[in-house]
Amino acid sequence: MMHLVLASGNKGKLAELSALFSPLGVLLTAQAELGIKEIPETGLSFIENALLKARHASQVSGLPAVADDSGLCVDALEGAPGIYSARYAGARATDKQNNDKLISALHNVEDRSAHFVCVLVFIKSATDPFPTIASCSWQGRIVDQPGGENGFGYDPYFYLDEHACTAAQLPAEKKNAVSHRGQACRELLSKLQNNKLFQLK
Repeated sequence: MMHLVLASGNKGKLAELSALFSPLGVLLTAQAELGIKEIPETGLSFIENALLKARHASQVSGLPAVADDSGLCVDALEGAPGIYSARYAGARATDKQNNDKLISALHNVEDRSAHFVCVLVFIKSATDPFPTIASCSWQGRIVDQPGGENGFGYDPYFYLDEHACTAAQLPAEKKNAVSHRGQACRELLSKLQNNKLFQLK
């Protein structure tokens, strides 16, 4: 089994990614379990931030690393909250505070189209000059009233017309099959296998 450090402290992301990686013989350990602290996300794009986090986690742990940087991009808000999704309402904002700010920003706005973005990065070491990168998006729209108890973050307000429900109303297995993170994970695993960085079981 290949052992990777996940450069994230987000329990929701750890649960989703662990579920996607574990059947393929990959063990993910959250960086917090190894005593690794999060670093400031100073990049100006999802890719930059994912690379920063992956290199830091790999350097401290000595393990190959996977990092996720993801967020919600709302068309009417020129892509906001984007890379600031987790801290949209402030550095220590809760999901509720972020969602409240989002709904307030969209008051009387007709265009509610939005998409989730996920960038996943794999590096063999902290100095890996050729990281493996996968990115995917997930289209939906923002609704005023939340729905569902699953998921986290903006999921209760992210409505999927093709499923007639919010992301938070999807069962975990279904969400992993269709979400931005699920799609990016499968793309990353495919690239790793094709590049023979490890063999999937």
